[in-house]
Amino acid sequence: MALAGFPLQLQNCVEVNEVKHWKKELHEKAAFFAMEGFKILVPISLLVLAFSFATASDPSPLQDFCVALRDAQNGAMFSLYFLFVNGKFCKDPKLVKAEDLFFSGLNMPGNTSNQLGSKFTLVNVEQIPGLNTLGISLARIDYAPYGGLNPPHTHPRASEILVVMEGTLYVGFVTSNPNNHLITKVLYPGDVFVFPVGLIHFQFNIGKTNAIAFAGLSSQNPGVITIANAVFGSKSRINPDVLSKAFQLDENVVRYLQSRLCKLVLVGSVMKRFYRPAKTRRDRRLPINQVGFGW
Repeated sequence: MALAGFPLQLQNCVEVNEVKHWKKELHEKAAFFAMEGFKILVPISLLVLAFSFATASDPSPLQDFCVALRDAQNGAMFSLYFLFVNGKFCKDPKLVKAEDLFFSGLNMPGNTSNQLGSKFTLVNVEQIPGLNTLGISLARIDYAPYGGLNPPHTHPRASEILVVMEGTLYVGFVTSNPNNHLITKVLYPGDVFVFPVGLIHFQFNIGKTNAIAFAGLSSQNPGVITIANAVFGSKSRINPDVLSKAFQLDENVVRYLQSRLCKLVLVGSVMKRFYRPAKTRRDRRLPINQVGFGW
């Protein structure tokens, strides 16, 4: 029996049954590798699909703009007591005015006369309703000379890009566990530095003059967690035994830090609560945020 595709010498020494067995084995191996490839392809496809839905900042807007309704406007009672939304309720586009997309005052220096020697001025969706759904916000940070500090903090919802306008800043951030690698840089006017989302970072004025920086953030409401305030200055104090073991400190030291930080948080909260900015454009001042608690 002729064996198509095989050399004549091989046909003479190989039985037909053996050739059939080889062909069957080849088909089985091909089917096996095809199935294994499918098993690998499925999770990869799902992973790619998951990444396609992931976003690095706020959800993309579904219209040209979605100006937030202020609490004093119609619908505030509904939004406050009956429903929470990811962001703000939208104003009727036909009623949007230029003031909804405007803020004035970032030219004014911040008061750095506080324990940390820094002051941040935030412009987010609370100051500019037109930022709603756009996924961006802005801040000005002022630093006192000889050690003005924006203390270690993190933004849970945003990456930050910082540009130095005046002065000399020592900046840095720490990578996540387990490496906890410190990355630092000395910045001068015109320099730009990036702080990835969620990582602990800081800025420190090492110059002899005031320093000014502006920060752009990839969220309309980036949030801020100042490490010292959160750990030692929480409104309901963390059990000192927990912090003593976590930081390897004497319990008396922990209690001292808690008493210090709680006082700072209280002072900042009172100033923010009772400050009332003037209504006239001439006398308008920037709203006071918590003093020196990082941005």
